[in-house]
Amino acid sequence: MILLLRHGDAEPDQGDGDAARRLTAKGEAQAVAAGRAIARIGLNVDICLTSPRVRALATATLACESLDLEPEISEPIGTGDYDTLELVAGRENVLLVGHEPALSTEVARLTGAAIKLKKGGLAGLDRGLLRLLLRPAELTAMADPAN
Repeated sequence: MILLLRHGDAEPDQGDGDAARRLTAKGEAQAVAAGRAIARIGLNVDICLTSPRVRALATATLACESLDLEPEISEPIGTGDYDTLELVAGRENVLLVGHEPALSTEVARLTGAAIKLKKGGLAGLDRGLLRLLLRPAELTAMADPAN
């Protein structure tokens, strides 16, 4: 399965450029919830590839805490100029952390589904089908053991 996670809510550009934008407290909570939800529903992730942009790398790092993984930076994800199938070739279950509109474009290209992935949202693709599409609120509900 290919999981696509959009970075969490981020602060506006503080004058350091788009790539330096950091997660807000809300974005940090979204990232933690995404990782916990992925773990809780039993999706075994073998590798996490992330954009090098600050907000995506922070999202990946926080999400991967619940998955016992260390994210690996993949420069193409930060540019949006990549082919998901080439990135994941030879790997079983991959988590890609990146940005819009590239993630939704890849979902459409690979499945034909027209989506708009929300900040902190997760899509799951398997064999050319969109199998999973969760908003941040749904991930938060799934991550909470009381639910």
